[in-house]
Amino acid sequence: MKDKLEALISGLEAAKSHSDLQAVVLQLRDLYNVEHIVYHSVNRAGEQYAALTYDPEWVTRYVEEDYARIDPVVQGCYQRFHPVDWKRLDWSSPRARAFMGEAADAGVGNQGLSVPIRGPNGQFALFTASSRSTDREWETYSRCNVGDLILVAHFINQKVLELDNGTDVQKSASLSPREVDTLSLLAMGYSRAQAADSLSISEHTLRVYIESARFKLAAQNTTHAVAKAISHGLIVV
Repeated sequence: MKDKLEALISGLEAAKSHSDLQAVVLQLRDLYNVEHIVYHSVNRAGEQYAALTYDPEWVTRYVEEDYARIDPVVQGCYQRFHPVDWKRLDWSSPRARAFMGEAADAGVGNQGLSVPIRGPNGQFALFTASSRSTDREWETYSRCNVGDLILVAHFINQKVLELDNGTDVQKSASLSPREVDTLSLLAMGYSRAQAADSLSISEHTLRVYIESARFKLAAQNTTHAVAKAISHGLIVV
């Protein structure tokens, strides 16, 4: 898993254009062994950008039919801050079921995990990994890879912001040395107990550092804080 993430980071660091980022998305699909990867964002000016692996014919139809209005994934992610498993969304309406059938015929996949991202100045982005697998297989896969996919989502979004002439790039927060140490250990896969032991502090004190870092980074949760700290260059894994 660490090797996969390091390979992705190298590709993102080298990306100089949206075309380069599209190549990284293709690499990401293969590295994480999923059917499709999709990144889509809308900036403060309403301009859209996408890097994805869907069939171009499906993308054209999706745009022409304005399926974003009825897509339960898009609508569900607008209302949430945490990763969204497609199976937990409402697909009960006739339009949603018809849409799901078309998407399946286009090879989208019957399983999916989408990460909503809210960037600076009203930017909204959505990162999705989808698969053709059983419920049990996907449950195991998503449980093992959700942390990685959240990190990847925020790395890609930060790169997109940088490529857009830097107009939407957020200023980096300033973390204390202890906050840096704490997030670094968590990023390396340490449990909270292991991180506290490594730093010779109590878990209660560790939580104080985590919450302080989350506040400074405007992060939704600990994983989001780690992702933002890495993408802003505040910690190195």
